[in-house]
Amino acid sequence: MTENGIREVLSWDEFGDAAREIAQQVVDSGFVPDVVVAIARGGLIPGGAVAYALGTKGVGTMNIEFYTDIGETLSDPRILPPLMDTRELPGQKVLVVDDVADSGRTLALVMDILARQGSDARSAVLYTKPRSIIVPDYSWKATDEWITFPWSALPPIGSDHSIDA
Repeated sequence: MTENGIREVLSWDEFGDAAREIAQQVVDSGFVPDVVVAIARGGLIPGGAVAYALGTKGVGTMNIEFYTDIGETLSDPRILPPLMDTRELPGQKVLVVDDVADSGRTLALVMDILARQGSDARSAVLYTKPRSIIVPDYSWKATDEWITFPWSALPPIGSDHSIDA
């Protein structure tokens, strides 16, 4: 969370609009992806929504761990299993989708992997933070606030995290 405690809150309705606006940006640019790669976990829902909006049926995921809590990260982002089979991506047009380019390190890692494999990759995020080391090709909104996404607004359900009825 930011020092002033303010958060950017994304509703489900706004999310639907944002995903379609990103897809429109992609179409307007003339880029036609063969595959959408969602960065898990935060990019799973945006990746699927953008793929549907574009009519792109090829969808994959790369599972990257970096944030461990609000404002807390590992020293470097790392790829977690299961690993996506990227053997067929060289020469393909790939749209990489994530929820936010915060530090940009996760997005930069994925873009570097795809570039080294010979993919024509572009990136799309819902939000871009000013400190990001990478400027995404497509972004819905810029903010410097901590973001509450509708899919992660509530704590996980489990023995340590109960929700009162």
